[in-house]
Amino acid sequence: MTSVLVMVFAAIALMVTGHLLFTYIPFRTIGNTALNLAGQVDSDILIFILAGFVAQLIDGALGMAYGVSATTFLLSFGVSPVAASASVHASEIFTSGVSGWMHLKFGNVNSKLFKNIVLPGVLGAILGAYLLFSFEEYLYIIKPIVAAYTLVLGILILRKVLRKKVKKKPVKRLGFLATAGGFLDAIGGGGWGPIVSSTLIAKGRNPMYTIGSVNLAEFFVSIASSSTFVAFAGISHWQIIVGLILGGSISAPIGAIMARRLPVKTMMIIVGIVVIIVSLRLIVMTLPF
Repeated sequence: MTSVLVMVFAAIALMVTGHLLFTYIPFRTIGNTALNLAGQVDSDILIFILAGFVAQLIDGALGMAYGVSATTFLLSFGVSPVAASASVHASEIFTSGVSGWMHLKFGNVNSKLFKNIVLPGVLGAILGAYLLFSFEEYLYIIKPIVAAYTLVLGILILRKVLRKKVKKKPVKRLGFLATAGGFLDAIGGGGWGPIVSSTLIAKGRNPMYTIGSVNLAEFFVSIASSSTFVAFAGISHWQIIVGLILGGSISAPIGAIMARRLPVKTMMIIVGIVVIIVSLRLIVMTLPF
């Protein structure tokens, strides 16, 4: 029943997206009534749908980088940093919910790991969202620090793949790791997956169960950060949010299936490469030119 509901929701999102595609590209003459979606939707929503699709596909398959991917994608198309951050956090409630649901259905979740990271992650997200609202002008300092950390993690993951055996090490202070992940995710517009998943995988944790557990916990972390953000700063930019949700809902089931079927070594290589690329991109974006 769970998988059926998720698939139905994804199918509805796909139909709405298809309707928008035929409305704006290039058949303007096919019914002007489609142009009246709350009087606020225009062809730009297709960009936001694409951003949500790509970001959630990466996040669902690799357990990370939805916020980072979606935020950088939106910024590259001229969306303001404030609008991008607010919209990504709001849409993450829905996209991470669908993704976490699918991971749970496919058996990708380690219940013990999930319970150990969800509450600390929520507390960190609330604190991070509050500080972001209070000290938004210092965001340019925090982002490159987070990016440098995740860059090191990506290199460590690839280094472990090249070894014949990856020795599993216990992750000490798991609660602290989750708190830091939730905090930096709220502060930097992304980072829960890259920080938590990358650290756990770098320590030799099974990528499939790590990705599934972190994705499910991300749903609650997203609710916490978004609720705090809305309480203090309000929310707008509904077209961006709807576009991200539609695109993410379509690709969420695909990402969960990919996480289940990809070989462990292949997943670790992909995770390492994605983390390095995203981290380098964030570092470059923060450099003064």
